[in-house]
Parts: sequence; structure tokens; C-alpha cells
Amino acid sequence: MAQNYTPTEMMTIAAARALRNEDVCFVGIGMPSAAANLARLSHAPDITLIYESGTIATKPDVLPLSIGDGDLCETALTTVAVPEMFRYWLQGGRMSVGFLGGAQIDRFANLNTTVIGPYDKPKVRLPGGGGAPEIASACGEIFIIMNQSKRSFVGKLDFITSMGHGEGGDHRARLGLKTKGPTRLVTDLCIFEPDPQSKEMTVTAIHPGVTREQIDGNTGWPVRYADKVDETEPPTARELDVLRELHARTASRL
Repeated sequence: MAQNYTPTEMMTIAAARALRNEDVCFVGIGMPSAAANLARLSHAPDITLIYESGTIATKPDVLPLSIGDGDLCETALTTVAVPEMFRYWLQGGRMSVGFLGGAQIDRFANLNTTVIGPYDKPKVRLPGGGGAPEIASACGEIFIIMNQSKRSFVGKLDFITSMGHGEGGDHRARLGLKTKGPTRLVTDLCIFEPDPQSKEMTVTAIHPGVTREQIDGNTGWPVRYADKVDETEPPTARELDVLRELHARTASRL
């Protein structure tokens, strides 16, 4: 078993493992893209990766810099117009998984990618929602990957860009949403899953070497732990090799 790996590598590999060979996955740029392509290059070779620019079943050799990266189009089975991507493919219920990140998240997995601070006078203006609000509502389920800190895991969001479980419980269903919402949140410290009733994100696995004190100290709300908390399987040598080769190819292109 490989021992020398970074927290980011552990996070990316743990997130990639959640994806299945049969999934049709709407991929966000950045860490979600790294995890999705690692899955494609390892245990899920037949996974269908779709990016917001309309590229379907794309198989990039390097990680895309943006949704408009030429590698996505060149390696895709086909590329469709953005309105078709959203109206027919996404809102038509054809995506089994959406893979997202964010600047802030709360205990019900609502995401903020809009502003830090007051909306009219923000401390930081973020990139915005893009397609994330639609992805969060229309994909069958949502996986989220984020580094964990009190700056990003907050008690109250400055702005809700993409709805997770709203106020908890059956809030999604009461709003008419028929999809599951966030079912997994993978960080550099642990893995969260929603409590079946309250939908509060609850720790179900802790990465090797990480303590509950570290998790509590990097979270802006009182953390809930499942009755049975597993230890995340450490990365295998093959998982690390594939991920590092992917990053090396990407770096050599820059």
C-alpha cells in the first residue's frame, strides 16, 4: 500500500472512487475535473463525462483549464449547443451525477460561489454560479469536493448559489425537486454523507492520520459523526501513479 501522498491526493482519490463506470457525470472545472478524469483513467473507463460547454463523452489527456478548453471538444464523442446541453441533457434528467466544488459550504451542503461578505459591498466577488445551480437541482445526485477550513465550512453562507439540502429535512421535496441533492462531500480530512432524516452532513469516514479534533477545528459548525465511522482506504500505488501522471501531462502543456 502506498504511503507517501498529500492530503489533496487523498481527497481527489477518495472522490474519484465514488464514481461508477455506468455514470453520466456533469463535471465542474478544478478539483471535480481531476477526480472525474482519475476515475475514467482507472476504475471507470466507460464513464460518460460531460462539461458545461456541451462536450459529451469527452476523454481529455490533460486537465482542462476551463469549460472552453479545446481538448474537451477534440476528444468528445460530440459537442452540442449549450442550450441543448442544459434543456435536453441536464434538465431532461439524463445526468446521474453532478460533481461540484465551492468557496463556502454549510452543514446542509448548500454552496456559495457568488460573494464573500454582503452582496452589495462584498469583501470578495467570486466567479458566480455558472451552471452549478442547475446542476445541483437537476442531476440525480451531487458529489462535492472541497478543502476543509473554517473559512470555507461556515455556520451561515453569505450567499446561497447552489442549493444542497436547503434548511434540511424534506426541504428539497417541498420545493418540488425530485433529485437526491448532495450525497457525498469529500474533503482533505474526511468524507461526509447526509443524515437520512435531517440531511445534515455527517462524517462517515476519516482519512488516515486525521483526528476528530482536526475536523472539528476546521469546521464552522458542531460536527456530527455517524455511529460507525470508517477509516478511508489509503491511495494505492496505481491510483497515485495515474493521478500524478495526469497532473504531470497537464503541467507540461502550460
